[in-house]
Amino acid sequence: MPSKDLFLYCRTKLGAIEEYPFGPDVIVIKIATKMFALLSCRNGQKYLSLKCDPDYAELLRKQYPSIIPGYHLNKRHWNTVLLDGSIPENEIRGLIDHSYDLVYKSLPRKKRIVYQEGR
Repeated sequence: MPSKDLFLYCRTKLGAIEEYPFGPDVIVIKIATKMFALLSCRNGQKYLSLKCDPDYAELLRKQYPSIIPGYHLNKRHWNTVLLDGSIPENEIRGLIDHSYDLVYKSLPRKKRIVYQEGR
């Protein structure tokens, strides 16, 4: 899945916004003030970093060599996916959904209600 498609998929999430706090080469996708995805490029290789349940993160790292502990992130709660085509598109979308859901559920109840109502 091309990184542009991944970016667009992230942006379809309710309340998702993009920011560039680390410069033009790193796209941060947030809901409210919390990140759920980072798209980056280093040495010509594209990466996607996603929040993840710690136990699930370990399982994914064992299953896929192209999933590593989060690059410059809390390695217990974040994975970085090498976008080299080795992971099926539906699996990556599922990881994006998982990341978004974790962050959304961590928002204060009032913030969740605001996003549910589409304000």
